[in-house]
Amino acid sequence: MCAIYDCIADRKVGIFESPTDLRHFEKELDWVLEHSRRERRHALIEQRQQEEARLRMIRAKELRQRQRYETGEARTKRIKIDNGGAIPALDDEDQFALEDYDSGEENKPKNGPSGRANSDYISAANLALLDKLGEVIRPIEDQLEPLDEVKIFYCSRTHSQLTQFIHELRRIRMPASSWGVDSLEIDSASELEEVVIKHLPLASRKNLCINPAVANLGNAPAINERCLELQQPETPKNHKCPFVPNKENEALVNDFRDHTRARIRDIEDMGSLGKALGICPYYASRATIKPSEIVTLPYPLLLQKSAREALGISLKNHVLIVDEAHNLMDAISNVHSVTITQSQLKRSKALLSLYLQRFRNKLKGKNRTYVVQVARVIDSLLLFLDQKAQDPRLSEAVVQVSDLMAGKGADQVNIHKLIRYLKESKLARKVEGYAKYNEEQTSGPGSEPKGRAAPVLMVVESFLGALANPASEGRFFYEKTDSSDVLLKYMLLDPSVHFREAVEDARSVILIGGTMSPMDNYAHHLFPYVDADRLINWSCGHIIPPENLIVLPVAKGSRDVEFDFTYQRRNTPTVVDALGHAIIGLCATIPDGLVIFFPSYRYLDDVILRWKQAVQASESIWDLITKRKPTFMESKDSSSVDDVLQEYTKSIDAGKGGLLLSVIGGKMSEGINFSDRLGRGVVVVGLPFPNIRSAQWKAKLEYIENSTVAKGGTRDEGKAAARDFYENACMRAVNQSIGRAIRHQKDYASIVLLDRRYGTPRIEAKLPGWIKQGLVASTDERSFDKVVADLENFFELKKGT
Repeated sequence: MCAIYDCIADRKVGIFESPTDLRHFEKELDWVLEHSRRERRHALIEQRQQEEARLRMIRAKELRQRQRYETGEARTKRIKIDNGGAIPALDDEDQFALEDYDSGEENKPKNGPSGRANSDYISAANLALLDKLGEVIRPIEDQLEPLDEVKIFYCSRTHSQLTQFIHELRRIRMPASSWGVDSLEIDSASELEEVVIKHLPLASRKNLCINPAVANLGNAPAINERCLELQQPETPKNHKCPFVPNKENEALVNDFRDHTRARIRDIEDMGSLGKALGICPYYASRATIKPSEIVTLPYPLLLQKSAREALGISLKNHVLIVDEAHNLMDAISNVHSVTITQSQLKRSKALLSLYLQRFRNKLKGKNRTYVVQVARVIDSLLLFLDQKAQDPRLSEAVVQVSDLMAGKGADQVNIHKLIRYLKESKLARKVEGYAKYNEEQTSGPGSEPKGRAAPVLMVVESFLGALANPASEGRFFYEKTDSSDVLLKYMLLDPSVHFREAVEDARSVILIGGTMSPMDNYAHHLFPYVDADRLINWSCGHIIPPENLIVLPVAKGSRDVEFDFTYQRRNTPTVVDALGHAIIGLCATIPDGLVIFFPSYRYLDDVILRWKQAVQASESIWDLITKRKPTFMESKDSSSVDDVLQEYTKSIDAGKGGLLLSVIGGKMSEGINFSDRLGRGVVVVGLPFPNIRSAQWKAKLEYIENSTVAKGGTRDEGKAAARDFYENACMRAVNQSIGRAIRHQKDYASIVLLDRRYGTPRIEAKLPGWIKQGLVASTDERSFDKVVADLENFFELKKGT
């Protein structure tokens, strides 16, 4: 994988397709080693002198911190607080009152001096109080912070995928000489020991929280909100989370940093380490980012600028690697899209009314002005949704911002100032807190509800943030749901805007995936601002020999029924019946496990219903299929996936074989490996084109067409670009499903593509290179019997291997 090495060395942006899992990372690490050697040879002696002096000072400081911590010596003088300055008790409703809001603060920087994530927007008085109580974490004196040397940020979609990568990272062994120090004087023989890669896994509070009272809340929004509540200035000190870093336990933060870098740890190890040391791993891990060489993190922590800033992540001059990057554009759009429902708005209005009933007379100046503005915006959004709920003509449509803000006085609101007020005043938490307090006073105190979610006013705040976005970046929609609710949604149309800062800051950006084709999508829609000479597209072949793969596009079924699974014809009884007979034939021909991917759950249900009704010679098509192989089916309930997989695997291990009916885009098509006997055959039924009539896809394609024209293209070129994007969205999903088969060098499998369109040059060109290598040319004249014969011959040659 020299191409990856060159991409990093030349500061380029690379798009790499590699169906061989995570072994490619060794080249990235080789570059880090070589880069380190080269840089250290230039100025290593001077740097080591400075580093040793700096470390001596840090060690001395940490020793003093440890001694003070072990002896129980207080870091700060205890201050006497009279009754007038006492922190209010939890049952004191005055804690929910808003502090005076000075409009002059609007022109001041919004970040306070605290190093804590929730210190933004805390008033000066509260910051001073926090400082006295030792709750504000400040940078180490004399700027004794670790050097921020070039490192790799490795990002993937899920924690399980990151854990797989960390397992591979542990396999790498490097002697100290690899760092280029063998030609220098060594102060200690210990420096010649094997080098441990300094790795840090980052994760969310839900994964790292060690406070049982918070972690047991279960869902991420509840954990996040409770964590922040426990750190609010008005929370009594004896109710605060005892694990959050502060001045008194800095020594534990340093211990956590050193233990983290001592060996390669995964997320579970980080939680165990935090519990053993008694320090929060979520917050303590921030001190380990700079001295680390490799940082692993999930998509949400990388793709949101606010998340990077909260964690103290800077990508400046570092290497960014995004694995499973076929999802990247959708992930960016999803992270920056916002949805709010009519029921959430109604609850927000009710809670705000309850709050105003109690605190109306205490609201003065800007507080009164902005709270009234929040109420007006909520009323305006509700008015719009109420009107749409009563309109039977459309179930969804694009919405103009002016229509959303047409309510009384809403169009006069300065959204940017209102968003800032909500952040600084913490209105959402105070309103939600008072509502909970009022409920407890009415019904009596109860346990913390496990189903607790983020305050609904926080959702309103997020939606206001979308209203403030440039109109060119996204669109607003309304949609009626099956539950008789109506929702408003903001959808980001241009993911390149929010990824651009990361790309321009990083030394090099590498996107890697097993099925990145069609690859031109990324250049056009994610990196349009990147010069062509800085962009690299690279696809490598599979590690299997060519004879281990056969790919068969099938245009016709038995009795020459054309496989036309377009939306207009796919439910035709003759087509569905021909599909059933084809699957019966494939079950008889392909040994062990056969996985079939359908375009949608609804179509899968429709097909099975027809098969059960189509009776021939006293047996239905469904009966004939289930006789050939024990049949299992993926459901929409993702919690049942493991159970289905376990039963499917047991059936194959028992020698009975198995047929697994799955859905493209479902859980089975993402991250599940059907290696060896689990996936001797993968069948894709039709092409899963998105609903082009939906308001969201209409808006997306219109945006691409207009953007192409705005860049100097013709209207025809714009339409062609939109069509290409639409087809690519479909084929990325197909390619991801196909990629579930063949997971190692000795594996072999057949891939059958059931639809006449797979034989067209336009669709065939969008298949991955390694799939094309095993592709058997499609012709309309080839009968289904010939397809079966090709498969029989393929598996006959594999017997005994």
